[in-house]
Formats: sequence, structure tokens, C-alpha cells
Amino acid sequence: MNDSADIRFLLTIRESGSLIAAARKLGLSPSAVTQRLQQLEKKLGAQLVSRTARRLQFTDEGTLLCERGADLIEQFDSLFDDLQMRRNGLVGTLKINAPLGFGRRHLAPVIGDFQQQNPDIDVALTLSDQPLTETMDRFDIVVHIGELPLSNRVGYAIAPNARFVCAAPALLKRLGMPESPDELSRLPCIVLRENNEDVTLWQFSKGRTRRSVRVSAHLSCNDGDVIRQWACEGRGVILRSEWDVADDIARGKLVRLLPGWKAPDANVMALTHQRVGVPARTRHFMQFLQSRFKPVPPWRR
Repeated sequence: MNDSADIRFLLTIRESGSLIAAARKLGLSPSAVTQRLQQLEKKLGAQLVSRTARRLQFTDEGTLLCERGADLIEQFDSLFDDLQMRRNGLVGTLKINAPLGFGRRHLAPVIGDFQQQNPDIDVALTLSDQPLTETMDRFDIVVHIGELPLSNRVGYAIAPNARFVCAAPALLKRLGMPESPDELSRLPCIVLRENNEDVTLWQFSKGRTRRSVRVSAHLSCNDGDVIRQWACEGRGVILRSEWDVADDIARGKLVRLLPGWKAPDANVMALTHQRVGVPARTRHFMQFLQSRFKPVPPWRR
């Protein structure tokens, strides 16, 4: 294997999930894709992909080649991006994945402005309710909110973001204001399903004191806008990011509960593949993104 095209070909098969889908993406016939794969395996003297009627599975050799090859391709592209930038400016495609609500409200405007200032860059934004469960290798940047699980990605701080317990004034008038986290268990609550977390276990701290409360949630959704609207309608208590509820609290639609107790922060981060060899367009977007949330993020202005 002496051509990066072979690695790109194999990575396309992995991203597509099937030879037929890969053929569509490559603009080839399925038989041509199969033949090229066989030639590549013959050249390397190893089977790379196990092909059955029902599924396509990479062998250990194929997996190793994809993992190591993806790093090489990224460095290769980064080198030529930097050379191109020196000559003509920023170019290429930037693929970004982000949570639904935050992506719509705060990230989309930033991306629109960035692309307008850098017209030779194409930006592909994907919004998801579970961005970390997506195939992260498909994206140059993954925006994440909250605690970061173990990952080989490199994280960059974008903005601070607290989490507040909130409810509508009408609900509090009917059921009373809770004085401690334990009292939340008697109130109707609404939860956001995301990232396979235990969403009905709410945790709080006050100094060295810790409280964990199992709430009763008869309403749940994977879209934060929906649960916030339900809360504004007085249907239950929510535990939600500051970026999402700050406006409603300021307007009196929601009331912050238990201000003396602190829920775990859910700071905004951007994740990239690695520190070395990151394309110029990715680095410049990261700097642009960070600048838009400094010195304080929009929800604290």
C-alpha cells in the first residue's frame, strides 16, 4: 500500500457500513468496489473485511489499518490544508456534531458567521440528541455539554454552564416551594433523556454536604426545548442547563429553586481528534468559537 487513496477507500467502506452504500458514495458499481477491495487484500496479503450476506465486519487487520490510516490521512490532509492556506486561505470541509438545542440556539449562528467570513470552507453541521454515541471519527469537532466520559478526544473549554432546578410560578403556587433537595421527590418532575445517563437521579451539593434524589418523572423527552416548554406550562420541575433557562428565569416564566444547593456543572466543550496535525480550518473555527463566548457567554450577559 503506497497510496493514500487505498486508505481513503477503506475508510469510506467503514463509514458507509456496506459495500453497496460505499459504491453509491464513491460513484462506482458494487462489483467494482468488491473487485478493488479484493485487489487491496491481495496486495497486503491479509483479509481486511469479512463479508457475509447479512453484515460487513472488519477483521483485526482491517480495523488496525483504518485506525492508524485515519490518523495518517488526517495529518496528510492537514499538511496540504496548511500549504493551501498559505497560498489561497482557508479551504476544505468542516464536519461538526452538536446537541440539538444548544446547536440550534447558540452554535448555528456562530457557524453561519464563520462560513460567511471564510467562504472557501464548507461546514456540515449535524445535530443529535446523543452526539457522543455517534461515530465520532466522522466529525472534525464534537460539541459536548456536561461531564466528559473517557475518550481519546482532546477537549477545549468553550463556556461555563451551570445547571438549575426550575419550575413555573403556577406549579409552585399549587404545590409549594421545596426547601431541600429531598422534597423534590414529592413533586412532579420532567427529565431529558440524553447520552444514556441515569436522568431521574439528581445530585446536589452545599459545601461538603451531598444529596442524591430519585425524582418521579411522568414526562420525559430527548429534546430540551420540549421539556423546557412543559416546565413553563407548569407541568413539572426540570433540572436544566443555564444556557437553556436563563431567559425564562429573567422573564419570570420559570423560578429557580434551591439556590443554596448546587447541581453539577455542565460546561460546554469542543472535542477534536488530536492536538497535532489538526487542519487549519478546524483550528481557526475553534478559536472563532471560543471568541464568541468570551469574556462571558450569552446566557450570563
